Amino acid sequence: MEAAVFILSLVDCCALIFLSVYFIITLSDLECDYINARACCSKLNKWVIPEMVGQCLSTMLMLVSTHWFVFLLNLPVAAWNIYRYVKVPMGNMGVFDPTEIHNRGQLKSHMKEAMIKLGYHLLCFFIYLYSMILALIND
Repeated sequence: MEAAVFILSLVDCCALIFLSVYFIITLSDLECDYINARACCSKLNKWVIPEMVGQCLSTMLMLVSTHWFVFLLNLPVAAWNIYRYVKVPMGNMGVFDPTEIHNRGQLKSHMKEAMIKLGYHLLCFFIYLYSMILALIND
């Protein structure tokens, strides 16, 4: 059972790494003016909820399987994703809004957030991989 939890978490983490890389590539395309702000924001907003669901799935898996350290490692990122989604101002297109993405350095902050999430998901990937191997050896 424990190995299955970490295998599922590993697959989920791979999807979240892919999403982080996709966010970085799309934001850098906007930064270099390869795409316009509206196209960029519509592409990114489409993946905000799946990212949130994927992060919450990992968090809930660790809670249910009583892996407290990994649960506490996942909890702040899941809470941040939920907070960011809930705090979208009325009238905005979503978390990424084309009218505001160039204002007040939001593009840089979104890029920094995507980079931090990529590093975080890579760290989690290796933690899940180590835990999965350890669980498979112990079975």
